[in-house]
Amino acid sequence: MIETSPFGKTGHQSTRIIFGAAALGGMKQDKADGVLELLLEFGINHIDTAASYGESELRIGPWMREHRQRFFLATKTGDRTRQGARDSLHRSLERLRVDQIDLIQMHNLVAENEWTTALGAGGALEALVEARNQGLVRFIGVTGHGSQVAAMHRRSLERFAFDSVLFPYNFTMLNIDQYAADAEALLKVCRERGVATQTIKSVARRRWQNGDGRKFSWYEPLRDRDAIRRGVHFVLSRPGLFLNTSSDATLLRDILDAASMKATAPARAEMEADVDRYAMEPLFIPGVSDTI
Repeated sequence: MIETSPFGKTGHQSTRIIFGAAALGGMKQDKADGVLELLLEFGINHIDTAASYGESELRIGPWMREHRQRFFLATKTGDRTRQGARDSLHRSLERLRVDQIDLIQMHNLVAENEWTTALGAGGALEALVEARNQGLVRFIGVTGHGSQVAAMHRRSLERFAFDSVLFPYNFTMLNIDQYAADAEALLKVCRERGVATQTIKSVARRRWQNGDGRKFSWYEPLRDRDAIRRGVHFVLSRPGLFLNTSSDATLLRDILDAASMKATAPARAEMEADVDRYAMEPLFIPGVSDTI
């Protein structure tokens, strides 16, 4: 079974592996049911989806009738205005077939103009606070991609007491000195304030190069089981971090198998060898490739 840890100050003991339900976005219900059964097998108790993840919320909805009490349920809104976020949240409640969501997150809040709108007067944050006051959601978080996300999350935490953050965390991203410094500064603030820290892209190899074959995520993931294990353990060997699984469901069992082992931090030489062997690259490089 997967280790659990306090999810910030929410009072919930979440499995340190959180199911990234973007993996369900393009699936039919029968296939999604098989994926969700795997969560039960490994004892995963935290699901993270989003309004923009295709049919993901609709695939989770039927499961909530029987398993709602088992899962800490999180979704996201990408709307930046109060009315837009309110409408998005109510659609998510309907699609998920629940009366309350545990965590609603402001999705990919990084761009300066969107940040100003969402956190300003008439912005999305007002709708989420209103929903919390009404009991429709319990907690509020913020997520993001790109090389500036850790710095932006720190700014967001200065503006509002978010309950969780989500950002990329892997060996190649942390080899960017400024990103590593920003990530450490963010983690320090989160530890001090009891903010849950979710990480993504643990098994990312690089952006897709020219090539054929089906693609189940916007980036190319690692496929070698040992490399996946090292990527997972790179994250989980650090206390307090949660790892959100890949949007490529074909990797789910390998990730869960890795997380079921005792997480020992891989030697830097091992990680560097993986970088060389699999031509790994950071997904986000300042001034070069900083968006999805």
